[in-house]
Amino acid sequence: MTQLIQNSQFLSDDFLLKNKFSQRLFHGYAKDLPIIDYHNHLPPAEIATNRKFENISALWLAGDHYKWRAMRTLGIDEYYITGNASDAEKFDKWAYTLPYALRNPLFHWSALEMKRYFGITDLLSPTNSSKIYYTTSEILQEESFRTRGLLERMKVEVVGTTDDPTDDLSHHLAYRKEGLSMGMYPTFRPDKAFAIGHPQNYKNYLLTLGSAAGMEISSFDTLMEALYKRIDFFHSMGCRVADHGLERLSFSRDSHLATDRIFQNTLAGNPPTATEQEFFTFQVLTLLSKQYHAKGWVQQFHLGALRNTNERMALRLGADTGFDSIGDFDQAKSLASFFNELDKTDQLAKTVIYNLNPRDNEVFASMIGNFNDGSIKGKMQYGSGWWYLDQKDGMEKQLNALSNLGLLSCFIGMLTDSRSFLSFPRHEYFRRVLCQLIGQEVEQGELPWDEQWLGKIIQDICYYNAKTYFNFSPQNFSPIS
Repeated sequence: MTQLIQNSQFLSDDFLLKNKFSQRLFHGYAKDLPIIDYHNHLPPAEIATNRKFENISALWLAGDHYKWRAMRTLGIDEYYITGNASDAEKFDKWAYTLPYALRNPLFHWSALEMKRYFGITDLLSPTNSSKIYYTTSEILQEESFRTRGLLERMKVEVVGTTDDPTDDLSHHLAYRKEGLSMGMYPTFRPDKAFAIGHPQNYKNYLLTLGSAAGMEISSFDTLMEALYKRIDFFHSMGCRVADHGLERLSFSRDSHLATDRIFQNTLAGNPPTATEQEFFTFQVLTLLSKQYHAKGWVQQFHLGALRNTNERMALRLGADTGFDSIGDFDQAKSLASFFNELDKTDQLAKTVIYNLNPRDNEVFASMIGNFNDGSIKGKMQYGSGWWYLDQKDGMEKQLNALSNLGLLSCFIGMLTDSRSFLSFPRHEYFRRVLCQLIGQEVEQGELPWDEQWLGKIIQDICYYNAKTYFNFSPQNFSPIS
C-alpha cells in the first residue's frame, strides 16, 4: 500500500467548518478554551506518578478496544492485538488497519491525535509505520510527554476518573498533595455493589468493600452502611460525581420481595431471579441517589450497552476487550418511574443520562424536561454522544435532539469517556461539529448573525456550563483522618 499523504483540504485549520461563520465561532470562541473532562477512565496511578510511556503502542494501542475491534474485522490475529507480539509488531498491524478505517471515527481521531501531539501530518500507513513508531517513541521519552505533559498540551483543567467504592484513592491523595493546577477528582462507581447475578463474585466483592469501610457486611442494612461510609470518604477526597453503567434504570415496587432476603440468599450461593435482581438494584440505587442528593453530587447514568456478548472471547480476554454493542432495551417508562420516585420527596440530584441507542435520542432528550424544576440551571442533562455515538453523526443527532426538545444553551458539553491519554482531541472534534452546526444555520438565515451572542453560547457549552454544574474545586478536598 502506498503512503497516505496529508493534503491541504483534509484536517486543515478549518476541518469540518464549511462556512465563514462556523470558522469564526470555532477559532474565535471555542478553540482555545480549557477542557473539563468530567468523565473518563484514565488510570489515576499514571497521573499521580506522571508515567513515561516506553513507546507509542503502550500509549496508543494498549487497552483501546475501539482499535482492537477494527483490527479483528480486518482479519488480524489476536496475537497482534492483545497477544504476545512485540509493541512494534502491534503498531505495524495498526498502521496496516488504519487506511481501511476510512469513514470510521478512528480515521479522524487517529489523524488528529498524531497531528496535535506529535506534529505528524502524514497519515499513518504501512509505508511510514516504522518511521512513525520510532519517531513518536523517541518523543515520548521527553519529560514534557509524560502523562501530565500530554494533558497540559490539550489545556486539560479537570479530569474526573472512575473509581470503585473499594478504592483507597491513594493516588488522588498523592497527586493532590503536590498542589498542581490541573485537578484530578474521583468519581464514585458502585456497579459491583448491586451486581448480585454471580453470588460467589459478589461475596468476594463484599469482603473487599467491608474491609475498605472497616466493618463486616452481613445484611442489606450493613451493605448500605458500608456504601454510605465510602461516599463520605469519597466526598472528603473531593468527589462530587457518581456514575453507573446499566442496561436500563431499574424500577420495581413488588411488595412480595424483600431486599435482605434476596441479599441473604445470594450470600448462601443462590443466584437471584431476574425479578429479584431488578428489585435489589432499584432499592440500592434509590438509596444511593438520595445520598448523592444530600451531598450535593451529580449522578450519571450510562444506559443501553449490551456487554460481553461473545462468551468465548470474554473467557479468554475478560471484560472491556471489544465485545460489547448497542442494546435495544426499553428505557422510557423505567427512566420516568425512577426519577419520579426520587422527585416525589424532592431528593432527585443533578442528573446526567447518556444514551447508547440512537433510536432513543428523543426519548432521553424529552425525559430530562420532565424533571427540571427551576431549582438549578440545566439540572437534568442529556449527556453527549457516548461510546458508539461519540462520532460526527452521533454528536449531530444528540445535539439536534437536545435542541429540538430542550435547551442546547444549557448543555454541559463533551467528555472523552476514554482510557487513552491521547483522546483529548475529541473535545476539539466536538467543538468543530458544534460550531459547524450553529454556523450553518446562521448562513442559511435560520439563526441571527450575532457573533457575540452565539459565541457566548458556544463557550458556555464547551466549558463554562460544565465548570458551574460540577463545581470541581480544591476546597472540596478535606481527607478524613
